[in-house]
Amino acid sequence: MQVALPADPNLCPLCRQSNQCAGEVERTTGVKQPPCWCNDVKFEAELLSRIPEHARRKACICAACNQTDAP
Repeated sequence: MQVALPADPNLCPLCRQSNQCAGEVERTTGVKQPPCWCNDVKFEAELLSRIPEHARRKACICAACNQTDAP
């Protein structure tokens, strides 16, 4: 049986690399950040469906995973 790793808001739930989430940086450091890169990006439903259930709405997908999945 595979054990799910806890969702880390700083890591992409798909590749486990840094997601560079400006919102999480601001929450963690208290330092105001510019709008996150993901605010202007469309995430395809198929990509979102690959996020493990335990990590949904807890960690952002990184730009690399979104680019890899882009049509």
